[in-house]
Amino acid sequence: MSAFDHKKALADIPHKPGVYQYYDVEGTLIYIGKAKDLRNRVGSYFNQDNQMNGKTRVLVSKIRRISFTIVDTEIDAWLLENSLIKKHLPRYNIMLKDDKTYPWIIIKKESFPRVYWTRKMVKDGSTYFGPYASVGMMHTILDLIKETYTLRTCNLPLTIQNINDGKFKVCLEYQIGNCKGPCQNYQTKADYDQNIEEIKDILNGKIGNVIREVKQVVKKASEDLNFELAHNYQKKLLVLEKYQSKSTVVNSAITNVDVVSIASDERYAFVNYLKVMNGSIIQTQTIEIKKRLDETDEELLTIAITEFRTKFKSTSKEIIVPFPISLVDSNLKFTEPKLGEKKKLLELSEKNVMFFKREKLNQYEKLNPDLRTDRILSQMQKDLRLTQLPQHIECFDNSNFQGKYPVSAIVVFKDAKPSKKDYRHFNVKTVEGPNDFATMEEAVYRRYKRMLEEEQQLPQLIIIDGGKGQLSSAVSSLKKLGIDKKVTVIGIAKRLEELYYPGDSFPLYLDKKSETLKVIQQLRDEAHRFGITFHRKKRDQGTLKTELEIIPGIGKTTADKLLVKFKSVKRIKEAKAEELAEILNKKQIIALNDYFKA
Repeated sequence: MSAFDHKKALADIPHKPGVYQYYDVEGTLIYIGKAKDLRNRVGSYFNQDNQMNGKTRVLVSKIRRISFTIVDTEIDAWLLENSLIKKHLPRYNIMLKDDKTYPWIIIKKESFPRVYWTRKMVKDGSTYFGPYASVGMMHTILDLIKETYTLRTCNLPLTIQNINDGKFKVCLEYQIGNCKGPCQNYQTKADYDQNIEEIKDILNGKIGNVIREVKQVVKKASEDLNFELAHNYQKKLLVLEKYQSKSTVVNSAITNVDVVSIASDERYAFVNYLKVMNGSIIQTQTIEIKKRLDETDEELLTIAITEFRTKFKSTSKEIIVPFPISLVDSNLKFTEPKLGEKKKLLELSEKNVMFFKREKLNQYEKLNPDLRTDRILSQMQKDLRLTQLPQHIECFDNSNFQGKYPVSAIVVFKDAKPSKKDYRHFNVKTVEGPNDFATMEEAVYRRYKRMLEEEQQLPQLIIIDGGKGQLSSAVSSLKKLGIDKKVTVIGIAKRLEELYYPGDSFPLYLDKKSETLKVIQQLRDEAHRFGITFHRKKRDQGTLKTELEIIPGIGKTTADKLLVKFKSVKRIKEAKAEELAEILNKKQIIALNDYFKA
């Protein structure tokens, strides 16, 4: 039996709320659990060998595969876990935890409906809301309904005939104000039904209406100096404001629905499937499809729908989809939700499929780095509107110090990675004073004039660290060399990460998280680092030479020779006379010693 590499599995699990599933060597689902943080919870099973009980230790020893489904909140994780456990009854869930059920709020199908909570769903036409993972929150909602609406709590058969026949009398609940007495026609059915409709709105998640109602109660109670009532409702208000008004699994009115979504690239497609029964997700899976031809997302999604419905024996008449499907089936209805609860289910499916895609592609790229390179280059070609893949990119940056010691640096990236052996420095020769534009023009001209002379292959993309001025200077040099139409050149402004194209009045802005922008920033930063390093060295040497040239009898040429031999002023100062004599005459040695002794 092969060992399970839990560290590798954990690396693919996110720090998000959700449900995890353990499978044994035969592919059998053996355990389902929920977590506020999936990675931390799953990891805890493999980090407490000395603390685990015997049953948990046996469970961990049998794990050979882990799958998971991410959800929006911890509450959603509880609800989904409960649904999946009831559906699959994994062996170790029965052994390790109570098979508890979560409560629902029911609006009973009857004349003058009662509203109460239950753990059993009966198909009698009643409307169920939930399940509620938080029993406390459920009671808060019920208490609010009870105190806001005066509904009957008795189980009398309040038919219109029985009421008109005078078979009932009002009870204590009426006397103390908790009921309006529909049993004796003190409350009309129309008025009662209006209350029920408002309660349905509340239970359907329109919590804003509830909060406004509670605020009015608090305000009126304060005005009436009923501070106890105001305090009680203020506590309810704080709870409700924290409550997420709609859970992913909410209303039992959504029955027997399939949800699918897709994410794809040039090579792979990933499809997520959710099966919803009575408002609960009871099945979830994401599959991978390797493209063979240039199939559309619609074609792939149609294939996946057929696969899922066969595998899970789905009989649903409605399928929630992210875009129109041309599949014709008189027994099927395809829904593209724009708002509401079904839209939220679709968004959950899309969240899962996007995460699955990202993780799978990351795995493939770790095994085959060329895949990542191809993807990044293709994305850069698309983002930057290039006619060819930018396999060879060069970036220029200028440096100077108060107009002195101007230098230009060029860094080279090949296949989106630094090619340091191709980095170059330029000592500016034709520019006097602080002229950044002229410095850029000279560096670009010298670089590509030499490449043309040596018949080297030109880059597909040139990046200029600077705005429109530096970019125009670079383009001027390319035009002189006759290659301005053969390569793409863009400028990047440092402040707002604006990308400029020659002749364009407005810059291009890329998403701050895009890989294209990250590669460009890496090029720019590397060019700046490389240029600054060379500039500081040249500046330091220039400062040293200036100091040596102050000494009587030592000129520029002699100072250069001293620095080449001794590398620093400190070493020159410490050098012996015989070492200095290799460059200086006796008069110069005396002058140098007198200078350093002063």
